[in-house]
Amino acid sequence: MPALQRLRLDHAPALLTFEQENRAYFAASVPDRGDDYFGHFDARHSSLLAEQAAGLHHFHLLVGDGGEVLGRVNLIDVSDGCAELGYRIAEKAAGQGLATSGVRQACALAVTEYGLTTLRAVTTLDNAGSRAVLVRTGFVPTGEILLDGRPGLDYVWKSGRSG
Repeated sequence: MPALQRLRLDHAPALLTFEQENRAYFAASVPDRGDDYFGHFDARHSSLLAEQAAGLHHFHLLVGDGGEVLGRVNLIDVSDGCAELGYRIAEKAAGQGLATSGVRQACALAVTEYGLTTLRAVTTLDNAGSRAVLVRTGFVPTGEILLDGRPGLDYVWKSGRSG
């Protein structure tokens, strides 16, 4: 099972490969990161690490035995004990329980390492896999939203709930 690791500087090459190899796959369900993201990847990576060091975000990678990035699980916009959860799994690793495992681990870290009590997440209604991951990990839908013009749901997770 891949290990959930906090984002580090030396992850940059494997992370860039992950994002490039899965760009079209991700763009089918979430907005594309755009060419600028890839063209300035090293600067963006350094910026994310600085924001993580400042406690604004907590970025994690699911890393396979060979150092290959198979997914991301991030806690962003940390404020007042809350953060937003986001995740993406490589196409070749989808459907193997990695998202569920990674989200569970991130929820545990949210409480034990980062002092968070509430996490929020959003997904589109047509993303059944993501909705299932959120429910399996203890997130509860709180309302309907529009996500980039598509109907979706807002979810909340509070420490102490099982999932």
